[in-house]
Amino acid sequence: MMSPKQISDDRGSPHFRHTPFQIVHLIGNFFRIWSVYSMYRYLNQTGAPVVLFLFCCLVPSSIVFLIIQKPWKGRALSNQQIVPSLINGVITALYFILWGKGLKSCGPLRAILSEYSGAVLGVLSGVLYGRRGHVWKKVGGLIAMLVALFFLSQGWATSSLSPFSSKDSIDTKEEEIQTAALGLMGMMIPVLAGILSALRRVIARRVSLKNQQKKRLHAITITSATCFLFPLAMWDLVIGSSSEKTSELPFSAWAFLSTIIFGIILIFYVDNIAEERLHMVFSSPRHLMVAGACIIVMEIAYEMDFSLPGFIVCCLVLGFGIFEATSLERSKKDSSIKSEDPLNGILGNDLDTSPILPI
Repeated sequence: MMSPKQISDDRGSPHFRHTPFQIVHLIGNFFRIWSVYSMYRYLNQTGAPVVLFLFCCLVPSSIVFLIIQKPWKGRALSNQQIVPSLINGVITALYFILWGKGLKSCGPLRAILSEYSGAVLGVLSGVLYGRRGHVWKKVGGLIAMLVALFFLSQGWATSSLSPFSSKDSIDTKEEEIQTAALGLMGMMIPVLAGILSALRRVIARRVSLKNQQKKRLHAITITSATCFLFPLAMWDLVIGSSSEKTSELPFSAWAFLSTIIFGIILIFYVDNIAEERLHMVFSSPRHLMVAGACIIVMEIAYEMDFSLPGFIVCCLVLGFGIFEATSLERSKKDSSIKSEDPLNGILGNDLDTSPILPI
């Protein structure tokens, strides 16, 4: 019979303490991916300009971040923090532009998985700062990620082109088949967006030493990104109105609200919880596993051209590549986890000794 002390020890174990945060992380990512699919359907059905749509979503998001975080209050931020945050806003704006273009051209599945290509920064850190004995692991991880992206570009995750789908069951239009097979160059836009996404996360971590500072600086970053997108959105509006292309932005409450609330605001706080409490960074196999489960649900719910076996193969290869590209010796990682306080924001499970990671 277990004593009350043993029961209390079990309830106080890391597994039980982290369960609520894992649920929050799962729900937050589910709603974020749901907003991505809603945005994709809205852009395809209305033909609305991507930059103009993103700008209209970033304006209220930046206002909400400024109201919540109040970067002008509290301890004054130094110029060494504000200037990089403003520059990070430009990188964030470029990320949103490339990611939105990639979403419209490649579809939500490939756009979301391409975000994990930011793990190539782990390969770069291993080559520049890591030990020579671990360089081959980083390079092997890079090769695996390239193979996964190649499979995605060839349409392995679609039922129309997947080698795991029977030909008798395929009933797809030629336009859908052409969209499914993009080629490796067609994946470059969302891949570049994924690298920019990882870069902006790295800059945000290096600038802010404390989590509260990170949140305040993020409000500055999003505001800077909104200001940078303003002339581009106006240019898109003017060029669209002067040409035969449509420049109208039809209103869809769910598309706008889901992108603002779940795709920009909520996901930032959810990712913070994952980093602080679960020691889980974005470019990690565990994060990919959560996103993969949500993608499967959304692909089935939206009745997309989807092949479950091909998608699982792509995720396994991509997850293996990310694991090898961002991993170190298990003994060092275990010792770093035990020595660090889990509440101080240091990323234990995905920690790297290089100045570039975690991503």
